[in-house]
Amino acid sequence: MPAKLDAVTTVSISTKRLLIAASGTGGHLFPAIAVAGQLPDYSIEWLGVRDRLETQLVPSRYSLHTVDVEGVQKRDLSVVKVLFKFLRSIWQVRQLLQQGQFQGVLTTGGYIAAPAVVAARSLGLPVILHESNALPGKVTRFLSPWCDSVALGFEVAAHHLPRARKTICVGTPVRAQFLQDPPPELSDLPIPADVPLLAIVGGSQGAVAVNKLVRDCAPAWLDAGIWIVHQTGDNDPDAKSLQHPHYVPLPFYTNMAGLFRRANLVISRSGAGTLTELAMTHTPSILIPYPFAAEDHQAYNADVFVKAGAALMFRQSALTADVLTAEVLKRLGDQASGSAQLETMAQQAASLAVPDSAEQLANLLRQTLESFP
Repeated sequence: MPAKLDAVTTVSISTKRLLIAASGTGGHLFPAIAVAGQLPDYSIEWLGVRDRLETQLVPSRYSLHTVDVEGVQKRDLSVVKVLFKFLRSIWQVRQLLQQGQFQGVLTTGGYIAAPAVVAARSLGLPVILHESNALPGKVTRFLSPWCDSVALGFEVAAHHLPRARKTICVGTPVRAQFLQDPPPELSDLPIPADVPLLAIVGGSQGAVAVNKLVRDCAPAWLDAGIWIVHQTGDNDPDAKSLQHPHYVPLPFYTNMAGLFRRANLVISRSGAGTLTELAMTHTPSILIPYPFAAEDHQAYNADVFVKAGAALMFRQSALTADVLTAEVLKRLGDQASGSAQLETMAQQAASLAVPDSAEQLANLLRQTLESFP
């Protein structure tokens, strides 16, 4: 008896049916959700992995199917298990594409892209892959010749895809809150309008090291009159160890567009999604790439912003509390030169923004799918 994909709901067949394969993190999911919102006339279903973020974000919007697939972490007998899962997932996705009469696939990379792309190509279906990072992941580099187009978040990524059929830079689609007009305010936090605000967003991976560094620096910043909003994540046992009326620690915060627009400076990791959002809000930043990111890709992302003059970058291993304290005080202290630097950085961040990224990617999908019979 054939294996069945897990499914949440079903959608009736319409003129064009699109399968979106996006899984794991907000960096993969938010751009895909943004593009899907630009295709109201398409019947869209979703391919993901059980127990990942998509199981929380997708089912209220789209029918969700899951396969059991993962990456190769070790060179031992576990590789055989991973390979078996991969081959089975290709067969499952192929069955889904046939039975659902889909006309094409959009994927945003990661492990889920491999079975989606291979299954689609085995059926002669068009595939668009979106790669948000400046250094494309291994899956993207391997699969790029199989895709009709690889849409890029950063133009520099094309240099790493010499075998791709076609690359086109469209930026990275952002969450709807970053496109609101008027933009969201920071009305739910008690931040006075006339104070310098520093925001720290360490991210869910490796945030503890950034959090500790920030807490070492914070007394000097607070003494200088700087207010701090610190998104700590939920893996930091010392998240509440610093208490000050001008220091606001939050495990998570949803109004990131409002926070980034209000902040005078942001300290952050350099995932592609966060950088895209900083560009959209024209926010200067100090970037500390996650040192254990695959192939150090966050450093490649940060380098784009550094070369544009939109950000500073420091390696976590070499960054001390004294250096970070001084860099923030230099820009948020009561100095005209610091304000001028921030203004220049803000302008350069704005130059990297692509507000219509979701629309561009949706148009690419339409052109590609509608050129097929």
